[in-house]
Amino acid sequence: MTTEAAPPPGTTGTPPAAPTAEQFGQVQRSAEFTELRSSYRSFAFPLTVAFIAWYLLYVLLSSYAGGFMGTKLFGNINVALVLGLAQFATTFLIAWLYSRHAAAKLDPKAAAIKARMEAGE
Repeated sequence: MTTEAAPPPGTTGTPPAAPTAEQFGQVQRSAEFTELRSSYRSFAFPLTVAFIAWYLLYVLLSSYAGGFMGTKLFGNINVALVLGLAQFATTFLIAWLYSRHAAAKLDPKAAAIKARMEAGE
């Protein structure tokens, strides 16, 4: 697939050579890549575990605590509806937090690694 678009300013129009498997291996063994991976994991894993636990709590309450989940809070709004809507809110909150974390911590490190690989270092 080709395009008629001009190359971005500051480029020669020829793509950089593809990195070799050895270059990828060197990057994976580097301290900077290990730090990037650690930064990702220290954010993503705890939030994933917390969200799964929160979701399972909701499912278990729905299955085994019908009386509690059916408790009316106001009007026709009960505990089950509020907790169910909170699931959506938590999903969006986690996505927003991850986006901020990635922009602040992960993307700059990844861009530095990518720039060095493209420069052939």
